Amino acid sequence: MGLKGREWVRKSLVLLALSLVPLSFVRAQEPTSEEWKKAALKVFIDCGFCDLEYIKTEITFVNYVRDRKEAQVHVLFSQQGTGSGGREYTLTFLGQFEYAGQEDTLRYYSHRTDTEESVRLGLVQSLKLGLMRYVAKTPISQRISISLKDEVKPTSVIDRWNFWVFSTSAYGFFSGQKSVTYSSVYGNFSANRVTPDFKLRLSAAASHHFNKYDLDGERFESSMNSRSLNGLGVKSLGEHWSLGAYASLSSSSYSNIRFALRAAPAVEFNVFPYSQSTRRQLRFLYKLNFDAVKYEEETIYLKTRENLWSQDLTMTLEMKEKWGTVGASLEGSHYLHDAGKYHLRLNSEVSLQLYKGLSFNLYGSVSRIHDQLSLPKGGASLEDILLMRKQLATSYEYFFSIGLSYTFGSIYSNVVNPRFGSGGEFPSGIY
Repeated sequence: MGLKGREWVRKSLVLLALSLVPLSFVRAQEPTSEEWKKAALKVFIDCGFCDLEYIKTEITFVNYVRDRKEAQVHVLFSQQGTGSGGREYTLTFLGQFEYAGQEDTLRYYSHRTDTEESVRLGLVQSLKLGLMRYVAKTPISQRISISLKDEVKPTSVIDRWNFWVFSTSAYGFFSGQKSVTYSSVYGNFSANRVTPDFKLRLSAAASHHFNKYDLDGERFESSMNSRSLNGLGVKSLGEHWSLGAYASLSSSSYSNIRFALRAAPAVEFNVFPYSQSTRRQLRFLYKLNFDAVKYEEETIYLKTRENLWSQDLTMTLEMKEKWGTVGASLEGSHYLHDAGKYHLRLNSEVSLQLYKGLSFNLYGSVSRIHDQLSLPKGGASLEDILLMRKQLATSYEYFFSIGLSYTFGSIYSNVVNPRFGSGGEFPSGIY
């Protein structure tokens, strides 16, 4: 090779080396995974039944925040039962800040026989899919890959059970000590068929409770028994109306009822479409009841059996929004032969996010009772009262719980550390 040839090779090598310098510089400056994560989507998971640690472990391409007001996307989970005994999970994605107005809804259905692990997997997969539209607008999207597991083929559903679902269970509970013995046996059977147009539920249940006390050489025994057979049929009449009927056979030693037959046609109106039931409901349910009752003991109204007509009206409000959850039910009922024999019951559940980390929680039930027609004429003995074997006369009942909670500190909650238990609780006996 001549002098000119060697000079040309030398110049070419120099130019090649110089051209590689910027490429090496760019590669060296490429952000690390940790740097990408700093700009990742901020997500608030609003779910009271989810395994949050599992979600954080499986979905690592977002930042989880503990306050909904710090999140770019608020994911609201809700659930309700399906006709097959499974659950319908609704995931509502609510965009905030630069994603305001960008909302989406996905649904995941579990079967009655699904394991907890399969349900967790299904919820995580649905959450991943719902987050993609938001993640696609962040820098970390450059590190996301999407693939199809297998070819999707059209299938047809053939149900040899015709949508009927059967369930049966039996339980026995036994405990005791030297002077006290408790035992309880319970069993039930149900058959349900639920389609979009019609719902049919049938169930039977029985229970027996027996307690024995040996005190200072004396023995006291307490027992309670109950039996029930229930049926419900409901026909869908569009997105707002439903028509149905209840029927039941029952007995209860606690309520002084040897035999009770009830038949009750009913109609319901939902202000919101039923298709939005996982997020919000405002339902009005009216029932007209006929009861044929035979009592174990003569009642305070000198009755051993009677036929009764009554009517019920129940208003139920259920709302689950990003600011919290509100649930309330107001029920009123009275007998047609005497309007003074009535009861009113208010149940409420409120959980509100007032401010960053500040929550208000209210749970309560209040009843006004003036319809205890089955109270026995002989009243209740001291043993009956202490052992709660018989229903007692009262004009009211209540349960009430109210509280505030406040959390402050770091807004991020990405870290999962399962050592010494998920929550890191103190061992028993350490305070």
